[in-house]
Amino acid sequence: MKFGGTSIGSASAMQRAMEIVAKEKNNSIPVVVLSACSGITNKLIRISAEAGDSNLEKAMELSREVKEFHHGLVDVLINDDERRASALDKVDAYVGELEILIKGVDIVGELTARSFDTFCSFGELLSTTIFSEAMQEAGHDAVWLDMRELMITDDNFSMARPLEDICEKNVKQAIRPLLEDGRIVVTQGFIGSTKDGKTTTLGRGGSDFTAALLGAWLSSDEIQIWTDVDGVMTCDPRVVPDARSIRVMTFTEAAELSYLGAKVLHPDTIAPAVKQSIPVYVLNSLHPESKGTVITNDPAMLEGMSYGGLVKSIAVKKGQCIINFRSNRMLGRHGFMAEIFGVFARAGVSVEMISTSEVSVSLTVSESAPLEELVAELRKMGDVEIEPDVATISVVGDNLRTSKGVAGRIFSAMKEVNIRMISQGASEINVGLVVEGDDVEKAVQSLHREFFSGNESSGIFEAPAMKK
Repeated sequence: MKFGGTSIGSASAMQRAMEIVAKEKNNSIPVVVLSACSGITNKLIRISAEAGDSNLEKAMELSREVKEFHHGLVDVLINDDERRASALDKVDAYVGELEILIKGVDIVGELTARSFDTFCSFGELLSTTIFSEAMQEAGHDAVWLDMRELMITDDNFSMARPLEDICEKNVKQAIRPLLEDGRIVVTQGFIGSTKDGKTTTLGRGGSDFTAALLGAWLSSDEIQIWTDVDGVMTCDPRVVPDARSIRVMTFTEAAELSYLGAKVLHPDTIAPAVKQSIPVYVLNSLHPESKGTVITNDPAMLEGMSYGGLVKSIAVKKGQCIINFRSNRMLGRHGFMAEIFGVFARAGVSVEMISTSEVSVSLTVSESAPLEELVAELRKMGDVEIEPDVATISVVGDNLRTSKGVAGRIFSAMKEVNIRMISQGASEINVGLVVEGDDVEKAVQSLHREFFSGNESSGIFEAPAMKK
């Protein structure tokens, strides 16, 4: 059970998470993986930056804010005087380590990658310490573990990779006996350490990655990712207010949506679950009664929720631009495409979507890319035109390409919108369109009406729980 920052971001949120864990214990003994409380990691990053810039007073002020926040959690969640004093002492000890680190970086005048990871680790250490103490006071047999002693990684700070054979052995030896004794294990996501004990972090989606790894190493029945939304949605609810929660989707669909800009679990973070065929549930800690989304490749779980390979979700990525390249030198010449993409590789720019003909290539990149540099290099080979302020819209669902009539429905829904580019490529589950920025909402809403109206009772989708 992994809880994100917003799911434990306040005393009331942490209390809800505790209740969810306690209820789960009636079914099986869980391992609880926590992120830092919402906003704390960002504050720790600010502290590291201020220390690196020798702004000691500001860094210490922010450190005091971290301390006061966690003291506030303890005061609300823990009533027993002795246990509260113990929890406060543990919080103060971590903040004391943080302040020593601040002073050290200030003196040296340099923030190293190793120091940065140590700064970032305090959020998870603090949140899990308070959560486990509060669980114990509530009468639950919970035990706190330091993931840095189990998750041994390489020394690629800020993007460390676990040394899996060592980690799996550590986890089985340390965690499995506790679970067999009926004890709830509370530990940190996101952090680990090198063989010689230097703190590391796992990068983007690190807590999800930790949960997936633990689930795989412990041969868990399922992995639960608790967030503040009702699972994976048919579309961004900020664009389509009546977007609904998807009850079930494949790992491939979830991966495609993530790559295409949807706020779904990053595929790299749940790869261990995919490898072991462990279903991943995306659930809402604000509304635990909501069914959320299950991501699985299990045919039995998918059975009865298939719907002819039609659309499962619509992903949008704004802030894009089209680069149109044309050169007669492309005609019949091998290797020319490699030269074009070599330009993007040297500039470190990722191409989002592509469409080609005999003598032209159209592709999209982020507007934040070094466009002047790209255009200057491409113009040495041919004519270049830039179309700014566009968005990619991706229609995603298993076997789209083999489903008759889907393309016709897509283009019928888009009849009032000027489509600037179309791309399907090798993927069987994604049809990509590029539209002008001003047309995004109209296009997405029209597509959503086309594919999701009338599906309310199909069992595939669920209306999101109303916010209280």
